[in-house]
Amino acid sequence: MRFATDPAARLIPLARSCLPAWCDAYLAAGDSGDFFAGRVWYDSILAHALPVGSEPVLAVCGRSDAVLLPLLRQGSRLRSLVTPYTLSWRPLNAAGAGPGTLRAAGRGLARLLRRRGPTLLEALADDTPGLEAILEGVASAGLALGRYRHFGNWREALPPGLSWSGYLAARPPVLRTTILRKLARAGREMRFSLMTAPGPALEAGIAAYVAVRDRSWKPAEPFPDFDAALMRAAAAAGLLRLGVLRDREERPVAAQYWVVSGGRAALLKLAHDEAQRAASPGTALTALMIRGLIDDVGVAELDFGRGDDPYKAQWVTQRRQRIGVALTDPWHPAGMLELARQTMGQGRRRIAGWLQSVEGCA
Repeated sequence: MRFATDPAARLIPLARSCLPAWCDAYLAAGDSGDFFAGRVWYDSILAHALPVGSEPVLAVCGRSDAVLLPLLRQGSRLRSLVTPYTLSWRPLNAAGAGPGTLRAAGRGLARLLRRRGPTLLEALADDTPGLEAILEGVASAGLALGRYRHFGNWREALPPGLSWSGYLAARPPVLRTTILRKLARAGREMRFSLMTAPGPALEAGIAAYVAVRDRSWKPAEPFPDFDAALMRAAAAAGLLRLGVLRDREERPVAAQYWVVSGGRAALLKLAHDEAQRAASPGTALTALMIRGLIDDVGVAELDFGRGDDPYKAQWVTQRRQRIGVALTDPWHPAGMLELARQTMGQGRRRIAGWLQSVEGCA
């Protein structure tokens, strides 16, 4: 199917350092609450978190270049420019792009992706503004759409005027008791410090974070320079809150950092010294950070990042599903294999659901 009036999309290779200045028309402002669609985030990724052998590219499509998609090219495959740290990704739409313009952009994107293996758009919110119009355009131009579950994200919207005591009262009783006990112990035995601005204190905080991370339970970082670079960039933009707990000997025992934008606070990373686990410094530090975010900053939302770690449901109460969409040319050999795989997966899920319903009636 041809749409002669739709302009062709194009791929623009990127430098491995930062987005060009013309991208600012598409990027979210630093204080918009859309941190993962902003320059601080993308420039930090481009400079410090690209897989070896990959190439960052921009797909520009639609009338007046209405839509910009930051992508990663790995061999002949394309996927969203996401990392293990990404909490959300979305197509970047020019201001004022309506549904018709976005559908046309989707048709242009589909033509760009023909004769390629499946392109994966990941870390999407299913209610991303404009996403359905773009995907409608993609599908109308002959590409198949395969949706899948990518990762869970735990968060909580906070009511206006909520205080720390009000937040604490709404936690499960076991967690509430633990928090009060661990905060009392931390007050006697540890020192809390908070870094938000560039300077020597931030550099000391970053060094403490790295030291704690190295003594934690976590595996080695795939991009070891990324956290420090992001903290520096977020601090320069006024978006960082880095917290560190130190013991009586001034050794850091827990560290974590958040970004705050548009009233939304997102926890990027946390770690504690495994040798200090009995003292629960991670729990105490999380409580101290949230107390400050609520009482001092007045945030309207807490976001605990990607993944369904059991502890998150104690601190925040709402789960949302991030999804992926495979854009597949059904006439490409790799596309045929992808469609077959999706069909088999759907069949297995239908059988599992039928068995559960039968067991429920037994």
